[in-house]
Amino acid sequence: MFKNKTLLITGGTGSFGNAVLDRFLETDIKEIRIFSRDEKKQDDMRHRLNNPKVKFYIGDVRDIRSLDGAMRGVDYIFHAAALKQVPSCEFFPIQAVRTNVFGTENVLDSAIQHGVKNVIVLSTDKAAYPINAMGISKAMMEKVAVAKARSLGDNPTTTICCTRYGNVMASRGSVIPLWVEQIKAGKDITITDPNMTRFMMTLNDAVDLVLYAFQHGESGDLFVQKAPAATLSVLAEALKALYNADTIIRTIGTRHGEKLYETLVTREEMAKSEDAGNYFRVPADNRDLNYDKYFVEGQEELATIEDYHSHNTQRLDVEGMKELLLKLPEIRAEVMDKDKRQK
Repeated sequence: MFKNKTLLITGGTGSFGNAVLDRFLETDIKEIRIFSRDEKKQDDMRHRLNNPKVKFYIGDVRDIRSLDGAMRGVDYIFHAAALKQVPSCEFFPIQAVRTNVFGTENVLDSAIQHGVKNVIVLSTDKAAYPINAMGISKAMMEKVAVAKARSLGDNPTTTICCTRYGNVMASRGSVIPLWVEQIKAGKDITITDPNMTRFMMTLNDAVDLVLYAFQHGESGDLFVQKAPAATLSVLAEALKALYNADTIIRTIGTRHGEKLYETLVTREEMAKSEDAGNYFRVPADNRDLNYDKYFVEGQEELATIEDYHSHNTQRLDVEGMKELLLKLPEIRAEVMDKDKRQK
């Protein structure tokens, strides 16, 4: 389906963009456009790849004119550009709104104007029952995408879908690279709360989810991949075991806006979701503004439904977490290299 097609990835210099490139560059895709505001990362990527299929566009999703310049001739979009760090969004919430909400609206408006066939918007578990500025802005991003999809009516020229996923292991700014760095430097592993649980997904899982949404989605759909979870304590112990480290695990307390556990699908969404094996599909709410048609009677079944969160999904132990960590190329390479040196 990607043969001779042009794919645009917003925020394409990030971890997700690199994973997509690894997956697609050897296929018969015509062109992959990397759109981001970081010229240094683009230059590094350009030199590393040296591939004529990859084109680079400097711009910001906040500036629709820069998007328009990159959008001509595009068939598909993976919209990954976002402010994602919980603490920075907590201190600068309006910046999260400008990028995650208004920026997404710009991407969708430009895509519709230029006749893009499919747009997949990447969201996060923090958008479900959000308590922090990052999650709230991502929740609004999802609402903007679904509303835009609804406004296009049936059989739209541009199909808009959302994907929501949990903690992507070893992505830029995540805790695993930090802890590996602390272990290698002989420092304490700093944990906010050892009983905190997080969904655990690899970057390949994230790409699989986006491709599944791309293949199976109808406009306005939200897709979620079922994923195992682990406590931060189990994750830290697994890293210690893999690196044969005797590092101390030190609890430092919860940061601004952090939850004890994350929800991937809310109770309200579970009530209308479809179980697709490894995924949940949550169709768009296509009700209109005539509330009386829908709210004269409530939904009794909601009282019996539980949301899908990191406390009630499959829970990994240390051995299971080690197996999952070894799927990460950077971890596997370092551990194997260390084992060879010790032998």
